[in-house]
Amino acid sequence: MRSRVEVRPGAYHDSVTLMRVSRRLADRPGVADAMVAMATELNRDLLGQLGFEVPDGTGPGDLVVAIRAADGAFDEARQALDGLLSETARSASASGENGRDAAPARTTAAAAARAEASVVLLSVPGPHVFPEAMDALDAGLNVMIFSDNVPLDQEIELKETAARRGLIVLGPDCGTAVVGGAGLGFANAVEPGPVGMVAASGTGAQQLMCLLDAADVGVSHVLGVGGRDLSRRVSGRSALAALAALDADPATEVILVVSKPPAPRVADLIREAARRVDTPVIFALPGAGDGAHPGEHGEHGDLTRAAEETLERLGRPVPQWPSWLAPAPERLAPGLRGLFAGGTLRDEAAAIAGDVLGWDLAAHGHAFVDFGDDAYTRGRPHPMIDPTLRLAALADQAADPACGVLLLDVVLGYGADPDPAAALAPAVERALRDRDDLAAVVSLCGTRADPQGREQQANALCRAGATVFLSNAAAARHAAGLVRARDGADAQAVRDASRRAT
Repeated sequence: MRSRVEVRPGAYHDSVTLMRVSRRLADRPGVADAMVAMATELNRDLLGQLGFEVPDGTGPGDLVVAIRAADGAFDEARQALDGLLSETARSASASGENGRDAAPARTTAAAAARAEASVVLLSVPGPHVFPEAMDALDAGLNVMIFSDNVPLDQEIELKETAARRGLIVLGPDCGTAVVGGAGLGFANAVEPGPVGMVAASGTGAQQLMCLLDAADVGVSHVLGVGGRDLSRRVSGRSALAALAALDADPATEVILVVSKPPAPRVADLIREAARRVDTPVIFALPGAGDGAHPGEHGEHGDLTRAAEETLERLGRPVPQWPSWLAPAPERLAPGLRGLFAGGTLRDEAAAIAGDVLGWDLAAHGHAFVDFGDDAYTRGRPHPMIDPTLRLAALADQAADPACGVLLLDVVLGYGADPDPAAALAPAVERALRDRDDLAAVVSLCGTRADPQGREQQANALCRAGATVFLSNAAAARHAAGLVRARDGADAQAVRDASRRAT
C-alpha cells in the first residue's frame, strides 16, 4: 500500500463536490482510503482519524488530497482525481457570462445583485452562516439555510430580523423546499398544483409530495422552515410566516403542515393561526399518534393518511398506493431493524411499528436508526448522497441471527444518490441469499419524473428480494405485520397473501 497527503494551497471547491469526489475515489478498486477536502479543523481531525498526517501550516483555504491505495491503483486514483477536479472547474467556468470566467462576488448581497433573485440558498458550515444570512436579509432577500449546526440564538435573531423586514428564513437545516416550481436542496420532481406545505421536516415533505404526485396532484410551494422551528424557543417564527404566505397565495387551495411532534405550546400557537386563515389546513405530525388532537383541522401521525385527507378536501380520488411485492420467507427471526436516511420517516415507522406490535420496541430487540442524524453526518455526506455507513450497518444486521426483518427507506429526487439501487439492491440480495429467515422491506420515496427513475429503482430492489412500498406507513405496517405474524396464527395468511401478490 502507498499513502500520500498533498496540499494544494488556495484551491477551493465546495464541500458537497469534494464529498462526491472522495466517494468516487474510495470506490475504485485497490483504494483503501481517500479523502479530498478543504483543510478545516473538522476535516483535519477526520484525516487524522484515517491515519493521514496533514502538514503544519495547512489552513482552511487549502485543499488536502489524501489517498491510500495498492501500488497499481495509486497512480490511477491520482489521475482520476485530477480529472474529476478539472471537470468541476470547467463546470464553474461555464457558468460565467457568455462562457467567460467572471470575477467571483465577494458577498452574498453582491452575488444576488447580479441576478433577479428573491431567495438566497446558503450552504456553508453552520457556525459561519450567520453573517451571510444577515447580508442577504439586509439586501431584501428571503433566505434558505441548508446548513445545520447553526447556533440556536443566531437562528432566532435571523428569523426576528426577517419578520421585521417582511421576509422569511427557511431553515437552518432546511433540506427541502420548492419555491415557484424550483426544487431547492433535496426535492422531488413534481408538477405545479394546489397544495402548499409548511415543512419542519424535509423527508416528511418529500413523502407527501411523492404521494400527491402518485394521485396526479402537484404543489404550489413547499416552504421548509427547519427542524427546530416548532421548538419551544424558536416558537414557530418561520412556520407562522410561511402559513400566512401560503394563505395569501391564490394558487394554494389546501395547506399541509408537516413536522415532527412540536412543542405543545407551539402546536397550540400554530393551530390558532390555522383557525384564522381562509385556506383549509391539515396537520401531518409523524410520531404524535394518529388523530392525536381532534378538532376542526385534521391531524395525523401518519403521512399517508394526511395525504389522503388532502385529496379528499380537494375532491380528488385516493389511489391505491403503488407497491412492488416479493415473496415472504417461510420463517423469520424475531427482530425488526429499521435503517433510515430520513429522520421523519424513521419516526413515523417506529411509531407505526409500536402501534402494530403493541409493545416497547427496544425491550423486544427491535431498533430504528436515522443515519441522517447529525451524529452520523459530521464530516460525511448525508446518507441520501453516500450510503456507505448504512450499507455497513445493513451487513452487520443481516449477520445478526436475531434480525428477521430489515426495513429501509430510499429517497429519490434532485441532489440525492443518482442510482441508490445500484449499491443497495446487491447488498439486500446478499443478505437474503445467506439467510432463509430474513425479509427486506423498502419505503421508496420518489416520483415518476425523478431523475433516478422510480420504476427502475423499485424493480431493481424487488428483484433483489425486497418488498417495496411508495407509502412509508404501508412499508412500516407490512414489516411490523411480518414480525407480528411470525409466531401467530396469521403467519400462513401473510405468506399466502405474499405469494398471491407475487
